[in-house]
Amino acid sequence: MPRPSPTREAPRRGRPGYDQETVLRHAIDLFNRRGYDGTSVGDLARELGLTKSAIYHHFPSKSYLLQAALTEALDALEEVVDTAATAGEDSGPSAYARLESVLRQAVGVLVEHLPAVTLLLRVHGNSDVELDALRRRREIDAKLAALVRAAADEGSLRADIPPELTSRLLFGMVNSLVEWYRPEGRYDAAGVADAVIRIAFEGLALRGE
Repeated sequence: MPRPSPTREAPRRGRPGYDQETVLRHAIDLFNRRGYDGTSVGDLARELGLTKSAIYHHFPSKSYLLQAALTEALDALEEVVDTAATAGEDSGPSAYARLESVLRQAVGVLVEHLPAVTLLLRVHGNSDVELDALRRRREIDAKLAALVRAAADEGSLRADIPPELTSRLLFGMVNSLVEWYRPEGRYDAAGVADAVIRIAFEGLALRGE
């Protein structure tokens, strides 16, 4: 069965107050709370006080909703990584500076798209849509590892740890924000990004002069 393409057109109006974007936001919330497999279009319709046909007016199937949510998160992350990769061309910023920028911007993406990124990190490849999302995640991971390797090659990072492992540890720290970060909490995105950068590149230990 061919994979559905993500819905990209401008929001269409259905029942007053429930455009395509609103339906997607509620769907992501339900998928995170109840699990994708444990949520039906009927559940979403009841949540919004709509009929199932009203949901289908915006999205032809539940899988389209999932793909739209995962595409939101993946597109934002890919943009950050791809921008850092191309910025090094023609004597651009060092690999170290680009890696630091990616970490900082990745925190921003996670905070801005917290529900969608949370959903992305919970998929297991149970459908074609999820398998495609996992493939795109692997591609992002490979680009990050290449950036870590470039920073080690230029002498900015220690080279005794495999770049793939360093990349997983760094972005595992960023991804862990989905478990505890709340926009209304005591830490803002800039403060969290600063802490990630300092811990990742300076460490926690106090060293004497």
